[in-house]
Amino acid sequence: MYNSRPVARSQIDGFSLIELMVVLAIVGILFLVALPTFEQYQLKTSRALASAELLTVLARQEQFFANNKRYAPTLDLLGYSGSPYAIDSNAEDVAVSAADRIYNIELRIVTSALYELKAVPQRNQAKDSLCGSLELTSRGGKSTSTGAGIICW
Repeated sequence: MYNSRPVARSQIDGFSLIELMVVLAIVGILFLVALPTFEQYQLKTSRALASAELLTVLARQEQFFANNKRYAPTLDLLGYSGSPYAIDSNAEDVAVSAADRIYNIELRIVTSALYELKAVPQRNQAKDSLCGSLELTSRGGKSTSTGAGIICW
């Protein structure tokens, strides 16, 4: 049958302060465990953008050579905003002083038949101690400033 007796305040369902603190502690621990993994994922993703950008610059440089019988001495001759220039997390060409830059892209002519491209990490990407700067030569040689090599490409 139906109980018409009033319910005491202490019998009302809800969360106690202790239960709430336990949940917050668990969420905090999960956050502390997940944050380093997320940061490493961001570094790896940005590194992939930089390596793709270096390959794009390499292709433009080779096209310039096919058209002019010499390599472009500066990146602006290849259609970039400057020499060097920077990329952001969307792989967009930005100023080297932009707040959202992740890599500076540099070109160095070694000889008339050899040049080097370099992606130098900037801002938060500079925390990438595994790979550091990515380097690509006109002969296809890939390296890093830390010596990690192939695992970074």
